[in-house]
Amino acid sequence: MRNPNQPSAAGARKYIVIEGPVGAGKTTLARKLALELNGRELLEDPGSNPFLPGFYQEPARYALAAQLFFLLQRVDQVRALSEGDLLNRVTVADFMLDKDPLFAAINLDAPELALYEGVYGHVRPHAPVPDLVIYLQASPATLLERVRKRRVDYERGLALDYLTRLSSAYARFFHDYSAAPLLIVNSDNLNFVDRDADFELLLQRIRGLKGPREYFSLG
Repeated sequence: MRNPNQPSAAGARKYIVIEGPVGAGKTTLARKLALELNGRELLEDPGSNPFLPGFYQEPARYALAAQLFFLLQRVDQVRALSEGDLLNRVTVADFMLDKDPLFAAINLDAPELALYEGVYGHVRPHAPVPDLVIYLQASPATLLERVRKRRVDYERGLALDYLTRLSSAYARFFHDYSAAPLLIVNSDNLNFVDRDADFELLLQRIRGLKGPREYFSLG
């Protein structure tokens, strides 16, 4: 835990979002950062999505249902955020509603995508803009290795090709992202779970952020 006499890693940032493809480590990092900053977690709950196991086995059949379930879940979570909450306490999330269409675009066929976009347009709330977005990158091979290590049954169907397409979609999304300060972290050689030194290095980089877009990588 942080020494209360040390400066906060977040500074004046009250709403921090961790993003990245499956296996990048965003949920782990969000939890550690929330604990470090005495903040609250705002985390996705993929285990509650009843269509997700089917999606990994039969993507064409279950993609739309899985996507709409996640969309409504994320909308409810974002709507629960109030300005008072964000002013009074740090919130660290492992998702950003703006990237929801990214998954839809790579998983849905044209009629399904049109339906999704219509629903998204109707239910999307006015979401607060993050004070900082941390985008975790990793090679598809690294992502696949991490997914396999956590041994979640329904993720066994994840293929390297899917993770490659997903990583490319994330890269395109964040290439043009400018709504909030962005720290792009190459996590191939960073282990926030097992190496406290790596986490401390990231905290130092967050404390020192000055520009709207910065990069952090080891090796």
